[in-house]
Amino acid sequence: MAKKDSVEISDYERQRQENIAQRDKLLRQLALDASAAGLGPGQKPKPGRPAQKKKPAVKKIKEEVVPRRTSSRIAGIEADSEVAKRKAEDEYVAAQEAAKVKRQRISGPLDLSEVQVAGKGWDKHDNSFRDVTRRGADPGERTFGEEEVKETTDKELRALREKMSGLELYDGFEPNRIKITPERIYSLGFHPIADKPLVFAGDKLGNLGLFDASPSSSKREPIKSEGRDEEDAEGSDDDAAEPNITTFHLHTRTISSFQFSPHNPSHLYTSSYDSSLRLLDLTRSSSSEIYAPTDSSLDEPISGVEIDPLTPHLLYFSRLDGCLGRVDTRTPSHDTASSMDIFRLSEKKIGGFSLHPSAPHFLATASLDRHMRLWDLRNLRKHPPASVSGSGDDPALSPCLGEHESRLSVSHAAFNSAGQVATASYDDTVKVHTFAGMGAWPAAAAGRGGVLSEQEMAPSAVVRHNNQTGRWVTILRPQWHLRPSDAVHRFCIGNMNRFVDIYAADGTQLAQLGGGGITAVPAVAQFHPTRDWVAGGTASGK
Repeated sequence: MAKKDSVEISDYERQRQENIAQRDKLLRQLALDASAAGLGPGQKPKPGRPAQKKKPAVKKIKEEVVPRRTSSRIAGIEADSEVAKRKAEDEYVAAQEAAKVKRQRISGPLDLSEVQVAGKGWDKHDNSFRDVTRRGADPGERTFGEEEVKETTDKELRALREKMSGLELYDGFEPNRIKITPERIYSLGFHPIADKPLVFAGDKLGNLGLFDASPSSSKREPIKSEGRDEEDAEGSDDDAAEPNITTFHLHTRTISSFQFSPHNPSHLYTSSYDSSLRLLDLTRSSSSEIYAPTDSSLDEPISGVEIDPLTPHLLYFSRLDGCLGRVDTRTPSHDTASSMDIFRLSEKKIGGFSLHPSAPHFLATASLDRHMRLWDLRNLRKHPPASVSGSGDDPALSPCLGEHESRLSVSHAAFNSAGQVATASYDDTVKVHTFAGMGAWPAAAAGRGGVLSEQEMAPSAVVRHNNQTGRWVTILRPQWHLRPSDAVHRFCIGNMNRFVDIYAADGTQLAQLGGGGITAVPAVAQFHPTRDWVAGGTASGK
Protein backbone atom coordinates (compact mmCIF):
# COMPACT_ATOMS: atom_id res chain seq x y z
CA MET A 1 0.00 0.00 0.00
CA ALA A 2 1.42 3.38 -1.09
CA LYS A 3 2.47 5.76 1.52
CA LYS A 4 0.38 8.80 1.61
CA ASP A 5 2.81 11.71 0.99
CA SER A 6 0.37 14.55 0.99
CA VAL A 7 0.75 16.76 3.96
CA GLU A 8 -1.93 19.00 5.10
CA ILE A 9 -0.99 22.74 5.04
CA SER A 10 -2.14 25.36 7.39
CA ASP A 11 -4.56 28.16 6.54
CA TYR A 12 -1.81 30.75 6.78
CA GLU A 13 0.38 28.94 4.22
CA ARG A 14 -2.54 28.52 1.90
CA GLN A 15 -3.31 32.24 2.04
CA ARG A 16 0.34 33.12 1.38
CA GLN A 17 0.52 30.97 -1.74
CA GLU A 18 -2.67 32.48 -3.11
CA ASN A 19 -1.26 35.96 -2.63
CA ILE A 20 1.90 35.00 -4.50
CA ALA A 21 -0.13 33.57 -7.37
CA GLN A 22 -2.26 36.70 -7.64
CA ARG A 23 0.86 38.89 -7.62
CA ASP A 24 2.52 36.93 -10.40
CA LYS A 25 -0.66 37.06 -12.46
CA LEU A 26 -0.89 40.84 -11.98
CA LEU A 27 2.74 41.33 -13.01
CA ARG A 28 2.30 39.28 -16.16
CA GLN A 29 -0.78 41.30 -17.10
CA LEU A 30 1.09 44.59 -16.59
CA ALA A 31 3.95 43.39 -18.75
CA LEU A 32 1.55 42.51 -21.56
CA ASP A 33 -0.15 45.89 -21.38
CA ALA A 34 3.18 47.74 -21.46
CA SER A 35 4.40 45.72 -24.42
CA ALA A 36 1.22 46.50 -26.35
CA ALA A 37 1.67 50.23 -25.68
CA GLY A 38 5.30 50.20 -26.78
CA LEU A 39 6.57 51.03 -23.33
CA GLY A 40 8.33 47.87 -22.66
CA PRO A 41 12.09 47.37 -22.91
CA GLY A 42 13.20 47.14 -26.53
CA GLN A 43 15.59 44.73 -28.08
CA LYS A 44 19.22 45.25 -27.48
CA PRO A 45 20.94 46.86 -30.46
CA LYS A 46 23.14 44.70 -32.49
CA PRO A 47 26.77 45.49 -32.16
CA GLY A 48 27.85 47.59 -35.17
CA ARG A 49 31.00 49.02 -36.52
CA PRO A 50 32.84 51.34 -34.19
CA ALA A 51 32.36 55.05 -35.00
CA GLN A 52 35.21 56.51 -36.96
CA LYS A 53 36.72 59.73 -35.74
CA LYS A 54 36.43 62.68 -38.16
CA LYS A 55 39.68 63.92 -39.46
CA PRO A 56 40.28 67.61 -38.83
CA ALA A 57 39.74 69.81 -41.91
CA VAL A 58 42.87 71.05 -43.49
CA LYS A 59 42.98 74.85 -43.36
CA LYS A 60 43.57 76.41 -46.72
CA ILE A 61 46.11 79.14 -46.65
CA LYS A 62 45.03 82.09 -48.79
CA GLU A 63 47.76 82.99 -51.09
CA GLU A 64 48.33 86.66 -51.79
CA VAL A 65 47.25 87.53 -55.29
CA VAL A 66 50.15 89.10 -57.05
CA PRO A 67 50.28 90.54 -60.52
CA ARG A 68 50.80 87.94 -63.22
CA ARG A 69 54.37 87.65 -64.27
CA THR A 70 55.28 88.73 -67.71
CA SER A 71 57.99 87.32 -69.91
CA SER A 72 61.06 89.48 -69.95
CA ARG A 73 62.42 87.44 -72.87
CA ILE A 74 59.38 88.31 -75.01
CA ALA A 75 59.68 91.94 -73.90
CA GLY A 76 63.28 91.91 -74.99
CA ILE A 77 64.66 92.44 -71.51
CA GLU A 78 67.56 90.40 -70.23
CA ALA A 79 66.83 88.34 -67.14
CA ASP A 80 67.95 89.86 -63.83
CA SER A 81 69.00 93.02 -65.54
CA GLU A 82 68.82 96.51 -64.07
CA VAL A 83 66.21 97.46 -66.67
CA ALA A 84 63.84 94.71 -65.50
CA LYS A 85 64.24 95.71 -61.86
CA ARG A 86 63.62 99.36 -62.69
CA LYS A 87 60.51 98.45 -64.69
CA ALA A 88 59.05 96.45 -61.80
CA GLU A 89 59.74 99.25 -59.36
CA ASP A 90 58.10 101.84 -61.62
CA GLU A 91 55.00 99.72 -62.05
CA TYR A 92 54.71 99.22 -58.29
CA VAL A 93 55.11 102.93 -57.55
CA ALA A 94 52.53 103.85 -60.24
CA ALA A 95 50.00 101.41 -58.76
CA GLN A 96 50.54 102.82 -55.29
CA GLU A 97 50.11 106.43 -56.48
CA ALA A 98 46.90 105.58 -58.34
CA ALA A 99 45.42 103.96 -55.24
CA LYS A 100 46.44 106.93 -53.10
CA VAL A 101 44.84 109.46 -55.46
CA LYS A 102 41.58 107.50 -55.45
CA ARG A 103 41.37 107.62 -51.65
CA GLN A 104 42.48 111.23 -51.26
CA ARG A 105 39.97 113.87 -50.07
CA ILE A 106 38.72 116.35 -52.69
CA SER A 107 39.29 119.97 -51.71
CA GLY A 108 37.84 123.15 -53.20
CA PRO A 109 34.48 123.88 -54.87
CA LEU A 110 32.71 121.27 -56.98
CA ASP A 111 30.33 121.87 -59.85
CA LEU A 112 27.55 119.27 -59.67
CA SER A 113 27.38 119.04 -63.46
CA GLU A 114 31.05 117.93 -63.47
CA VAL A 115 30.82 115.34 -60.67
CA GLN A 116 27.54 113.73 -61.72
CA VAL A 117 27.94 109.96 -62.14
CA ALA A 118 24.38 108.78 -62.82
CA GLY A 119 20.88 110.01 -63.63
CA LYS A 120 19.63 112.70 -65.96
CA GLY A 121 21.74 115.68 -66.93
CA TRP A 122 21.96 118.32 -64.20
CA ASP A 123 20.98 121.90 -64.96
CA LYS A 124 21.60 124.34 -62.14
CA HIS A 125 18.94 126.71 -63.53
CA ASP A 126 16.20 124.10 -63.95
CA ASN A 127 16.05 121.15 -61.57
CA SER A 128 13.81 119.55 -58.95
CA PHE A 129 15.29 121.55 -56.09
CA ARG A 130 14.92 124.98 -57.66
CA ASP A 131 11.91 125.93 -55.53
CA VAL A 132 13.78 124.88 -52.39
CA THR A 133 17.13 126.51 -53.10
CA ARG A 134 15.60 129.80 -54.27
CA ARG A 135 14.10 130.46 -50.83
CA GLY A 136 17.20 132.18 -49.55
CA ALA A 137 17.98 135.81 -50.29
CA ASP A 138 20.79 136.82 -52.61
CA PRO A 139 21.49 140.48 -51.81
CA GLY A 140 22.12 142.66 -54.84
CA GLU A 141 21.21 140.04 -57.46
CA ARG A 142 18.60 141.42 -59.85
CA THR A 143 15.85 139.22 -61.25
CA PHE A 144 14.55 142.01 -63.52
CA GLY A 145 16.52 144.76 -65.22
CA GLU A 146 17.43 146.58 -68.41
CA GLU A 147 17.68 143.43 -70.51
CA GLU A 148 14.06 142.50 -69.80
CA VAL A 149 12.94 146.03 -70.64
CA LYS A 150 14.84 146.02 -73.95
CA GLU A 151 13.38 142.63 -74.92
CA THR A 152 9.80 143.85 -74.44
CA THR A 153 8.02 143.87 -77.83
CA ASP A 154 4.71 145.39 -76.73
CA LYS A 155 5.06 149.19 -77.11
CA GLU A 156 2.70 150.16 -74.29
CA LEU A 157 4.23 147.68 -71.89
CA ARG A 158 7.73 148.76 -72.82
CA ALA A 159 6.89 152.40 -72.27
CA LEU A 160 5.41 151.61 -68.86
CA ARG A 161 8.45 149.54 -67.91
CA GLU A 162 10.81 152.30 -68.97
CA LYS A 163 8.79 154.81 -66.98
CA MET A 164 8.76 152.78 -63.76
CA SER A 165 12.35 151.54 -64.11
CA GLY A 166 13.43 155.14 -64.62
CA LEU A 167 12.48 156.11 -61.06
CA GLU A 168 15.66 157.29 -59.33
CA LEU A 169 16.81 156.78 -55.79
CA TYR A 170 16.40 159.82 -53.53
CA ASP A 171 19.74 161.64 -53.58
CA GLY A 172 19.25 164.13 -50.75
CA PHE A 173 21.04 161.80 -48.31
CA GLU A 174 22.52 158.35 -48.32
CA PRO A 175 19.87 155.74 -47.41
CA ASN A 176 21.85 154.73 -44.33
CA ARG A 177 21.53 158.26 -42.92
CA ILE A 178 17.74 158.42 -43.18
CA LYS A 179 16.90 156.68 -39.90
CA ILE A 180 13.26 157.60 -39.57
CA THR A 181 12.46 155.39 -36.51
CA PRO A 182 14.62 153.93 -33.73
CA GLU A 183 13.48 150.32 -34.30
CA ARG A 184 12.24 148.05 -37.08
CA ILE A 185 9.66 149.61 -39.41
CA TYR A 186 6.31 147.80 -39.52
CA SER A 187 4.14 150.37 -41.34
CA LEU A 188 4.96 153.03 -43.90
CA GLY A 189 3.12 155.59 -46.01
CA PHE A 190 3.08 158.99 -47.70
CA HIS A 191 1.06 161.99 -46.72
CA PRO A 192 -1.51 162.47 -49.54
CA ILE A 193 -0.25 165.97 -50.36
CA ALA A 194 1.09 165.91 -53.95
CA ASP A 195 3.66 168.72 -53.95
CA LYS A 196 5.78 167.62 -51.00
CA PRO A 197 7.06 164.11 -50.20
CA LEU A 198 6.33 163.51 -46.52
CA VAL A 199 7.03 159.95 -45.38
CA PHE A 200 5.57 158.50 -42.18
CA ALA A 201 6.69 155.23 -40.54
CA GLY A 202 5.66 153.24 -37.46
CA ASP A 203 8.11 150.94 -35.67
CA LYS A 204 8.16 147.98 -33.30
CA LEU A 205 8.14 150.00 -30.07
CA GLY A 206 5.27 152.36 -30.92
CA ASN A 207 7.29 155.24 -32.39
CA LEU A 208 5.95 157.25 -35.33
CA GLY A 209 8.58 158.92 -37.50
CA LEU A 210 8.12 161.75 -40.00
CA PHE A 211 10.65 162.45 -42.76
CA ASP A 212 10.45 165.55 -44.94
CA ALA A 213 12.05 164.46 -48.24
CA SER A 214 11.46 167.73 -50.07
CA PRO A 215 14.58 169.27 -51.68
CA SER A 216 14.39 172.39 -49.51
CA SER A 217 14.59 170.38 -46.29
CA SER A 218 17.89 168.72 -47.26
CA LYS A 219 19.71 171.97 -48.08
CA ARG A 220 20.89 173.43 -44.82
CA GLU A 221 23.55 175.97 -44.06
CA PRO A 222 26.85 174.47 -42.94
CA ILE A 223 27.63 174.74 -39.26
CA LYS A 224 30.39 177.26 -38.57
CA SER A 225 32.45 177.36 -35.42
CA GLU A 226 35.26 179.52 -34.14
CA GLY A 227 38.75 178.56 -35.25
CA ARG A 228 37.62 177.13 -38.62
CA ASP A 229 37.96 178.94 -41.93
CA GLU A 230 35.44 179.09 -44.73
CA GLU A 231 37.11 176.30 -46.76
CA ASP A 232 36.82 173.86 -43.87
CA ALA A 233 33.21 174.87 -43.38
CA GLU A 234 32.41 174.29 -47.06
CA GLY A 235 34.12 170.92 -47.03
CA SER A 236 32.05 169.78 -44.05
CA ASP A 237 28.70 170.72 -45.57
CA ASP A 238 27.68 167.11 -46.18
CA ASP A 239 28.62 166.10 -42.65
CA ALA A 240 26.77 169.00 -41.01
CA ALA A 241 23.44 168.60 -42.85
CA GLU A 242 21.01 166.13 -41.33
CA PRO A 243 17.73 164.68 -42.66
CA ASN A 244 14.64 166.51 -41.47
CA ILE A 245 13.22 163.74 -39.27
CA THR A 246 10.88 164.01 -36.29
CA THR A 247 9.85 161.04 -34.15
CA PHE A 248 6.94 160.71 -31.69
CA HIS A 249 6.20 157.95 -29.17
CA LEU A 250 2.45 157.38 -29.57
CA HIS A 251 1.98 153.73 -28.55
CA THR A 252 3.64 151.31 -26.17
CA ARG A 253 3.86 148.47 -28.69
CA THR A 254 4.15 147.96 -32.44
CA ILE A 255 2.33 150.39 -34.73
CA SER A 256 0.89 147.77 -37.06
CA SER A 257 -0.70 150.18 -39.57
CA PHE A 258 -1.95 153.70 -40.10
CA GLN A 259 -4.09 155.60 -42.59
CA PHE A 260 -4.75 159.24 -43.41
CA SER A 261 -8.34 160.28 -43.46
CA PRO A 262 -9.57 160.72 -47.07
CA HIS A 263 -11.70 163.63 -45.88
CA ASN A 264 -9.16 165.43 -43.68
CA PRO A 265 -5.46 165.02 -44.62
CA SER A 266 -4.36 166.37 -41.24
CA HIS A 267 -5.90 163.39 -39.43
CA LEU A 268 -3.83 160.24 -39.14
CA TYR A 269 -5.33 157.09 -37.56
CA THR A 270 -2.89 154.56 -36.07
CA SER A 271 -3.42 151.00 -34.81
CA SER A 272 -1.15 149.13 -32.45
CA TYR A 273 -0.48 145.83 -30.74
CA ASP A 274 -1.17 147.64 -27.46
CA SER A 275 -4.90 147.15 -28.31
CA SER A 276 -5.60 150.82 -29.04
CA LEU A 277 -6.50 153.14 -31.92
CA ARG A 278 -5.33 156.74 -31.85
CA LEU A 279 -5.95 159.87 -33.89
CA LEU A 280 -2.99 162.15 -34.60
CA ASP A 281 -4.16 165.66 -35.45
CA LEU A 282 -1.29 167.37 -37.27
CA THR A 283 -3.02 170.75 -37.15
CA ARG A 284 -3.46 170.71 -33.38
CA SER A 285 -0.24 168.76 -32.73
CA SER A 286 -2.09 166.34 -30.48
CA SER A 287 -2.86 162.63 -30.32
CA SER A 288 -6.06 161.26 -28.79
CA GLU A 289 -7.30 157.75 -28.11
CA ILE A 290 -10.16 156.59 -30.32
CA TYR A 291 -10.62 153.07 -29.01
CA ALA A 292 -9.20 150.76 -26.34
CA PRO A 293 -10.71 147.87 -24.35
CA THR A 294 -12.61 148.94 -21.26
CA ASP A 295 -10.62 146.46 -19.19
CA SER A 296 -6.97 147.52 -19.35
CA SER A 297 -5.86 143.96 -18.57
CA LEU A 298 -7.29 142.66 -21.86
CA ASP A 299 -4.71 142.02 -24.57
CA GLU A 300 -6.36 142.42 -27.98
CA PRO A 301 -3.60 143.40 -30.46
CA ILE A 302 -4.85 145.26 -33.53
CA SER A 303 -3.30 144.32 -36.87
CA GLY A 304 -4.88 146.86 -39.24
CA VAL A 305 -7.06 149.92 -39.57
CA GLU A 306 -9.04 151.46 -42.46
CA ILE A 307 -11.47 154.34 -42.82
CA ASP A 308 -14.70 153.96 -44.75
CA PRO A 309 -14.09 156.17 -47.83
CA LEU A 310 -17.80 157.03 -48.12
CA THR A 311 -18.63 157.37 -44.43
CA PRO A 312 -15.76 159.26 -42.79
CA HIS A 313 -16.88 158.64 -39.20
CA LEU A 314 -16.74 154.82 -39.52
CA LEU A 315 -13.45 153.17 -38.65
CA TYR A 316 -12.72 149.47 -39.22
CA PHE A 317 -9.95 147.49 -37.56
CA SER A 318 -8.80 143.86 -37.44
CA ARG A 319 -7.44 141.97 -34.45
CA LEU A 320 -5.03 139.09 -34.04
CA ASP A 321 -7.80 136.95 -32.51
CA GLY A 322 -9.65 136.81 -35.85
CA CYS A 323 -12.21 139.57 -35.18
CA LEU A 324 -13.17 142.65 -37.15
CA GLY A 325 -14.30 145.77 -35.30
CA ARG A 326 -16.26 148.83 -36.39
CA VAL A 327 -16.11 152.07 -34.43
CA ASP A 328 -18.05 155.28 -34.87
CA THR A 329 -15.57 158.09 -34.20
CA ARG A 330 -18.41 160.41 -33.16
CA THR A 331 -18.92 158.30 -30.05
CA PRO A 332 -17.09 159.59 -26.94
CA SER A 333 -13.93 157.60 -26.25
CA HIS A 334 -15.20 156.28 -22.89
CA ASP A 335 -18.29 154.75 -24.62
CA THR A 336 -16.56 153.43 -27.75
CA ALA A 337 -15.75 149.95 -26.42
CA SER A 338 -19.34 149.28 -25.40
CA SER A 339 -20.95 150.69 -28.57
CA MET A 340 -18.65 149.23 -31.22
CA ASP A 341 -19.62 146.34 -33.51
CA ILE A 342 -17.60 143.11 -33.42
CA PHE A 343 -17.64 140.42 -36.13
CA ARG A 344 -15.96 137.04 -35.75
CA LEU A 345 -14.38 136.31 -39.16
CA SER A 346 -11.66 133.75 -38.45
CA GLU A 347 -10.51 131.35 -35.78
CA LYS A 348 -6.91 132.49 -36.30
CA LYS A 349 -5.00 135.72 -36.77
CA ILE A 350 -6.12 138.20 -39.40
CA GLY A 351 -2.86 139.55 -40.76
CA GLY A 352 -4.36 142.21 -43.01
CA PHE A 353 -7.62 143.41 -44.53
CA SER A 354 -8.84 145.99 -47.02
CA LEU A 355 -12.08 147.75 -47.99
CA HIS A 356 -13.15 148.17 -51.59
CA PRO A 357 -12.37 151.87 -52.39
CA SER A 358 -15.62 152.55 -54.23
CA ALA A 359 -17.86 149.89 -52.61
CA PRO A 360 -16.64 149.81 -48.98
CA HIS A 361 -19.28 147.30 -47.88
CA PHE A 362 -17.03 144.67 -49.50
CA LEU A 363 -14.09 143.51 -47.44
CA ALA A 364 -11.12 141.21 -48.13
CA THR A 365 -9.16 139.52 -45.33
CA ALA A 366 -5.97 137.47 -45.15
CA SER A 367 -5.47 135.12 -42.24
CA LEU A 368 -3.11 132.62 -40.68
CA ASP A 369 -5.46 129.76 -41.59
CA ARG A 370 -4.20 130.06 -45.23
CA HIS A 371 -7.36 131.69 -46.60
CA MET A 372 -8.17 134.89 -48.42
CA ARG A 373 -11.83 135.59 -47.84
CA LEU A 374 -14.31 138.03 -49.34
CA TRP A 375 -17.08 139.48 -47.17
CA ASP A 376 -20.18 141.64 -47.53
CA LEU A 377 -20.49 143.87 -44.45
CA ARG A 378 -24.25 144.01 -45.02
CA ASN A 379 -24.36 140.29 -44.34
CA LEU A 380 -22.10 139.96 -41.29
CA ARG A 381 -23.33 138.63 -37.96
CA LYS A 382 -22.69 140.99 -35.05
CA HIS A 383 -21.51 139.72 -31.68
CA PRO A 384 -21.51 141.41 -28.28
CA PRO A 385 -17.99 142.52 -27.31
CA ALA A 386 -18.08 140.29 -24.22
CA SER A 387 -18.63 137.14 -26.31
CA VAL A 388 -15.36 137.61 -28.18
CA SER A 389 -13.26 138.72 -25.24
CA GLY A 390 -13.23 135.47 -23.33
CA SER A 391 -16.15 136.10 -20.97
CA GLY A 392 -18.86 134.48 -23.07
CA ASP A 393 -19.43 131.51 -25.35
CA ASP A 394 -17.31 131.26 -28.45
CA PRO A 395 -19.43 132.88 -31.21
CA ALA A 396 -20.00 131.29 -34.58
CA LEU A 397 -18.12 132.66 -37.58
CA SER A 398 -19.90 135.02 -39.92
CA PRO A 399 -20.57 133.64 -43.42
CA CYS A 400 -18.30 134.89 -46.21
CA LEU A 401 -19.06 135.37 -49.90
CA GLY A 402 -16.21 133.12 -50.92
CA GLU A 403 -12.72 131.99 -50.00
CA HIS A 404 -9.50 130.87 -51.63
CA GLU A 405 -7.03 128.60 -49.85
CA SER A 406 -3.26 128.83 -50.31
CA ARG A 407 -0.68 126.23 -49.36
CA LEU A 408 0.61 128.35 -46.46
CA SER A 409 -0.57 131.38 -44.48
CA VAL A 410 -1.66 134.53 -46.31
CA SER A 411 -0.04 137.74 -45.06
CA HIS A 412 -2.14 140.53 -46.57
CA ALA A 413 -5.07 141.28 -48.86
CA ALA A 414 -5.29 144.69 -50.58
CA PHE A 415 -8.15 146.04 -52.74
CA ASN A 416 -7.80 148.46 -55.63
CA SER A 417 -10.53 150.55 -57.23
CA ALA A 418 -11.02 148.02 -60.05
CA GLY A 419 -12.15 145.29 -57.64
CA GLN A 420 -8.86 143.40 -57.67
CA VAL A 421 -7.31 141.92 -54.53
CA ALA A 422 -3.54 141.38 -54.24
CA THR A 423 -2.29 138.89 -51.66
CA ALA A 424 1.09 137.63 -50.50
CA SER A 425 1.56 134.18 -49.02
CA TYR A 426 4.33 132.20 -47.36
CA ASP A 427 4.13 129.66 -50.18
CA ASP A 428 6.24 132.18 -52.14
CA THR A 429 3.44 133.49 -54.32
CA VAL A 430 1.82 136.85 -54.95
CA LYS A 431 -1.72 136.43 -56.30
CA VAL A 432 -4.18 138.82 -57.89
CA HIS A 433 -7.91 138.01 -57.67
CA THR A 434 -10.22 139.88 -60.04
CA PHE A 435 -13.87 140.52 -59.13
CA ALA A 436 -15.46 142.57 -61.90
CA GLY A 437 -18.54 144.72 -61.32
CA MET A 438 -18.57 144.38 -57.53
CA GLY A 439 -20.37 147.69 -57.07
CA ALA A 440 -23.48 146.23 -58.72
CA TRP A 441 -23.56 143.02 -56.68
CA PRO A 442 -26.76 142.72 -54.63
CA ALA A 443 -26.64 142.06 -50.90
CA ALA A 444 -26.64 138.34 -50.13
CA ALA A 445 -29.45 136.86 -48.08
CA ALA A 446 -28.90 137.18 -44.34
CA GLY A 447 -26.84 134.31 -43.00
CA ARG A 448 -26.05 132.99 -46.44
CA GLY A 449 -22.44 132.26 -47.33
CA GLY A 450 -20.51 130.70 -50.19
CA VAL A 451 -22.14 132.81 -52.89
CA LEU A 452 -18.98 132.77 -55.02
CA SER A 453 -17.74 129.45 -56.40
CA GLU A 454 -14.21 128.15 -56.11
CA GLN A 455 -13.61 129.04 -59.75
CA GLU A 456 -14.80 132.62 -59.22
CA MET A 457 -12.45 132.95 -56.23
CA ALA A 458 -9.44 131.57 -58.14
CA PRO A 459 -6.63 134.07 -58.82
CA SER A 460 -6.39 135.67 -62.23
CA ALA A 461 -2.58 136.00 -61.89
CA VAL A 462 0.03 134.17 -59.82
CA VAL A 463 3.58 135.49 -59.47
CA ARG A 464 6.47 133.51 -57.99
CA HIS A 465 8.05 135.69 -55.31
CA ASN A 466 10.38 134.97 -52.39
CA ASN A 467 8.34 135.82 -49.26
CA GLN A 468 10.53 134.03 -46.68
CA THR A 469 11.29 137.00 -44.45
CA GLY A 470 12.35 135.07 -41.37
CA ARG A 471 12.40 136.47 -37.87
CA TRP A 472 14.19 139.78 -38.33
CA VAL A 473 12.50 141.17 -41.45
CA THR A 474 8.97 142.58 -41.52
CA ILE A 475 6.40 140.53 -43.45
CA LEU A 476 6.16 141.46 -47.15
CA ARG A 477 2.83 142.97 -48.20
CA PRO A 478 1.63 144.11 -51.63
CA GLN A 479 0.34 147.69 -51.74
CA TRP A 480 -1.56 149.22 -54.67
CA HIS A 481 -0.98 152.58 -56.31
CA LEU A 482 -4.40 153.94 -55.33
CA ARG A 483 -4.92 156.66 -57.94
CA PRO A 484 -2.24 156.42 -60.66
CA SER A 485 -2.12 159.30 -63.12
CA ASP A 486 -2.02 156.96 -66.14
CA ALA A 487 -4.92 154.81 -64.82
CA VAL A 488 -2.76 151.67 -64.99
CA HIS A 489 -3.23 149.63 -61.84
CA ARG A 490 0.03 148.41 -60.28
CA PHE A 491 1.34 147.43 -56.87
CA CYS A 492 4.69 147.32 -55.11
CA ILE A 493 6.20 144.78 -52.71
CA GLY A 494 9.58 144.42 -51.02
CA ASN A 495 12.20 142.08 -52.46
CA MET A 496 14.46 139.96 -50.24
CA ASN A 497 17.42 140.81 -52.51
CA ARG A 498 17.18 144.44 -51.28
CA PHE A 499 14.95 145.83 -54.00
CA VAL A 500 11.34 146.93 -54.40
CA ASP A 501 9.38 145.08 -57.09
CA ILE A 502 6.57 146.72 -59.07
CA TYR A 503 3.97 144.59 -60.85
CA ALA A 504 0.98 145.30 -63.06
CA ALA A 505 -2.46 143.95 -62.18
CA ASP A 506 -2.00 141.05 -64.59
CA GLY A 507 1.19 139.91 -62.81
CA THR A 508 3.62 141.40 -65.33
CA GLN A 509 6.69 142.86 -63.67
CA LEU A 510 7.25 146.50 -64.51
CA ALA A 511 10.37 147.40 -62.55
CA GLN A 512 12.81 146.42 -59.83
CA LEU A 513 13.88 149.51 -57.93
CA GLY A 514 17.19 149.69 -56.09
CA GLY A 515 20.43 151.57 -55.86
CA GLY A 516 23.69 152.03 -54.05
CA GLY A 517 23.71 152.40 -50.30
CA ILE A 518 20.74 150.07 -49.66
CA THR A 519 22.23 147.66 -47.12
CA ALA A 520 19.02 146.02 -45.84
CA VAL A 521 15.75 144.64 -47.21
CA PRO A 522 13.15 147.40 -47.83
CA ALA A 523 10.46 145.01 -46.64
CA VAL A 524 7.76 147.64 -46.07
CA ALA A 525 7.06 149.31 -49.43
CA GLN A 526 4.35 151.85 -50.26
CA PHE A 527 3.23 154.02 -53.18
CA HIS A 528 2.20 157.66 -52.88
CA PRO A 529 -1.57 157.78 -53.56
CA THR A 530 -1.20 159.83 -56.77
CA ARG A 531 2.49 160.51 -57.56
CA ASP A 532 5.03 158.01 -58.89
CA TRP A 533 6.86 157.95 -55.57
CA VAL A 534 7.79 154.75 -53.79
CA ALA A 535 9.16 154.46 -50.25
CA GLY A 536 10.72 151.43 -48.57
CA GLY A 537 11.42 150.82 -44.87
CA THR A 538 13.93 148.38 -43.35
CA ALA A 539 14.40 146.48 -40.11
CA SER A 540 16.90 149.09 -38.91
CA GLY A 541 14.34 151.90 -39.07
CA LYS A 542 15.77 153.43 -42.27
